[in-house]
Amino acid sequence: MKKIHFILVCSILFIPLFYNESVGVNLAIFGLVLTGLICYYFQDRFTDRSHLVLVVTSVLSCLAFAWYGDFASFLALAMSVLFLQFKTQETKLKMIQVFPIVFLNAFTSLGRVFMFSQWLPQRKISNNFAKKLIAYVLIPAAFLMLFFVVYSFGSDHFSSLFTDYRLDIDMVQILLISILGFYISFSFWNYWVPDVCYDKNPMLDNDFDTEAPVSNQNTFSFLDLDFERKSGEITLLLLNVMLLIFIATYNYEQFFEVIKTSQLSAATHERVNSVIFSILMAVGVILFYFKGGFNFDEKAVNLKRLAKLWLLLNGVLIVSTIIKNSEYVSFFGLTYKRLGVYAFLILAIIGLVYAFLKIKNQKTNAYLFNQMVWYFYGTVLLCSFVNWGNLITTYNISVNKGVEPRFLSDLNFNDEARRAYFSLHHLDTLFVDDPREGEIQRYQEAPFLSKALYYEFISTKK
Repeated sequence: MKKIHFILVCSILFIPLFYNESVGVNLAIFGLVLTGLICYYFQDRFTDRSHLVLVVTSVLSCLAFAWYGDFASFLALAMSVLFLQFKTQETKLKMIQVFPIVFLNAFTSLGRVFMFSQWLPQRKISNNFAKKLIAYVLIPAAFLMLFFVVYSFGSDHFSSLFTDYRLDIDMVQILLISILGFYISFSFWNYWVPDVCYDKNPMLDNDFDTEAPVSNQNTFSFLDLDFERKSGEITLLLLNVMLLIFIATYNYEQFFEVIKTSQLSAATHERVNSVIFSILMAVGVILFYFKGGFNFDEKAVNLKRLAKLWLLLNGVLIVSTIIKNSEYVSFFGLTYKRLGVYAFLILAIIGLVYAFLKIKNQKTNAYLFNQMVWYFYGTVLLCSFVNWGNLITTYNISVNKGVEPRFLSDLNFNDEARRAYFSLHHLDTLFVDDPREGEIQRYQEAPFLSKALYYEFISTKK
């Protein structure tokens, strides 16, 4: 099969899946079809275990979206299918390039669709069936429709023989869905990779080439390498001293200074934000000073030691923030944002570990990004598979923190636990207009293709 066949099959399938439907099970089915087509027609390109892993995660992501239908599962589905397609079709390109290529094709597909020579077959029709279809069906049908229009203007009775019937079909919606389905299918199967992506792909390798150790170029034209090396040592020394002072004051304010409970939330948010920016800048400093030949510079021993100490101190800062976030949770209970802080801090620790390994094993800057793409993807998958709303609800109820009716009602997929808690504490009579119940009813009344299957297993509240 050629690209045109994939595009047509997926475009045609898109119409019955999404006509008069909202996004739900239909998108999961569409994702499974894309995954199946990739696996079946390109199975000869499945050369390593990562392909099988991506197939499994794509299927699980589609099932997760069919169950939950939320943004996290949508993001997991989109990333899984795109990663699988990219890994299968572009085996030589680094996975991190999928993001700019997807963004670029979102716009270029609007123009490339009119470049028919790139995706439509240019050969002469030699198949007898195709010739018969055109000669015996399409051409007569075209003339028949043309003369029908002419005769309809001349006789109302003739026109009524064919027009006094009405099909319950929204042609405008059909047209728009057809265009959207074709656009998505065209962008997915006939995507464009600029030549610059292939040319610059070696720059994204994890290891330097054989010439890298001797190609130590200075960053600034007005500074020699010796001055730049010494500048890095002074900078990292001062940053380490300042970070030590910050860690001391940060931990004193967190664990020894008395803060009013009413001010704890604002204080915690400010400190977590400062840590987030600190970690991002810490990684940026490492990438700045170890972007090339300095990885192999025999005179940069002190620079490497100071950089490793800098990473270690940032790790201590992260651990302190995790402890503080846990204290915050013990006071007020869990929320999505507090779980998000944990996720970011864990990713930050992983990033610092790989930054340390980059220096130790003399890796490129791209090595750090190549590794973190997969950990970010894993985090998205975890967010889509786990029912965090129910986890937050059951934890908060068990510790009797963060159990305000409005807050519990705003959480997703916690309905059984929330209803049980409301019933136990007789909150149903105080919280009659629960918007969550209306949302449940709306999902349960939706057509099958528009459903999120989670709500099918929730009993209707009487």
